[in-house]
Amino acid sequence: MKSFLHGRLVIVRLIMLAAMLSLVAIGIATIYASGHPAEVDEASKYAGAWKKQAVYAAGGMMAFIFVNLFDYRKLGPLSYWLYGGILAVLAVLLLGKRMDIPFVPVINGTCRWIRLGIGSRFVQVQPSEFCKIIYILALAWYLRFRKNYRQFHGLIGPFALTLLAMVLILFEPDLGTVLLMMPILFSMLYVAGAKPKHLLTIVALGVISFPFLWGHMNHYQRQRISCVLLQSDYMKDLAQKNGRVAEVLTGNDRFNPKAWERGNGWQLKHSKLAIASGGIKGYGWRKGPYIKYNTLPERHNDFIFAIIAHQWGLIGCAVVLGLYAVLIGCANEIAWANTDAFARLVTVGIMAMFTVEVIVNISMTLGLMPITGLTLPFVSYGGSSLVVSMMAVGLLNNIGRERPFSVAGRAFENV
Repeated sequence: MKSFLHGRLVIVRLIMLAAMLSLVAIGIATIYASGHPAEVDEASKYAGAWKKQAVYAAGGMMAFIFVNLFDYRKLGPLSYWLYGGILAVLAVLLLGKRMDIPFVPVINGTCRWIRLGIGSRFVQVQPSEFCKIIYILALAWYLRFRKNYRQFHGLIGPFALTLLAMVLILFEPDLGTVLLMMPILFSMLYVAGAKPKHLLTIVALGVISFPFLWGHMNHYQRQRISCVLLQSDYMKDLAQKNGRVAEVLTGNDRFNPKAWERGNGWQLKHSKLAIASGGIKGYGWRKGPYIKYNTLPERHNDFIFAIIAHQWGLIGCAVVLGLYAVLIGCANEIAWANTDAFARLVTVGIMAMFTVEVIVNISMTLGLMPITGLTLPFVSYGGSSLVVSMMAVGLLNNIGRERPFSVAGRAFENV
């Protein structure tokens, strides 16, 4: 059994591993601070979250090692079977909304988790998180030698493969994962050789169909997306005076700005205040009003970047972003150093996944994008997300260490 540190690109892979572990450590430290503020004696409701995150990190490290116990090429032929299996699991989650299934809990009106365990001891697994990495493997296996996707009609297969999962995840509902899959698809198609004009045509069709999709969204979904617009005093005033505008933005013909700020706008308002109050250096670890008082919901999860900025300021944010840049840069080096089409496509898919997750989550906390529930990889609280992210880095390590076939030409060289 070969050590996962042996093989090619050792320095690149060690730097990538160090960046990943640093991000995990920052996440655990921030989650701990959220539950153990220095100014008060009693721990908050987040007190035990850091211990669970540490356990998840250990599980993620085991997943990292596991995917390095074999050659990554063995995953290709299995990818369609794995994809079919995860789609079946996602279908079971939808059945949980219509019937009582003991291991499918309904939490806040959503069915996203499968509960595994006995009695009071259990762990909840989020299949849509595992679907991301399995989807990348299946799509890479589909695209690796095909040329027909360089014509418009040839894009039907990749899009069908994508929409199968998107539709099932959308009805959980899990908007964040749904929004993540299209950028992954476009990135992998572009690298594989799809023509930009065809991809732009599809984007244009999506923009044209958006009003139709908007009309079929419920009030809650509309309000999460329209939060970006309703930050503006002008838009709030317009929605308050014009019932038609209020109906379009919120699904209700009456809009109360103060009620909105106390309700759907609360997280966004206090997220920006937490970030701004951190300044250059921040308040320090376990210090600051947004640590002491529980005024920012989900501060250990979706909005953890706001707490990082609050504690460590602009300097801390720059360090976190730098670590992500290092990790993605190492992945890029692994992609270009490999001549195997399957390997390069998998690497590009993982790079796109991390890049979009980071951009969307941070933009969400800054009020630049809608609140989608997409976590900050390696840092946000959550077992499934952390394990899948560390597994993805393990797969990058596997690809980087293996020597590609010497008889193969450079992937997509003649595109």
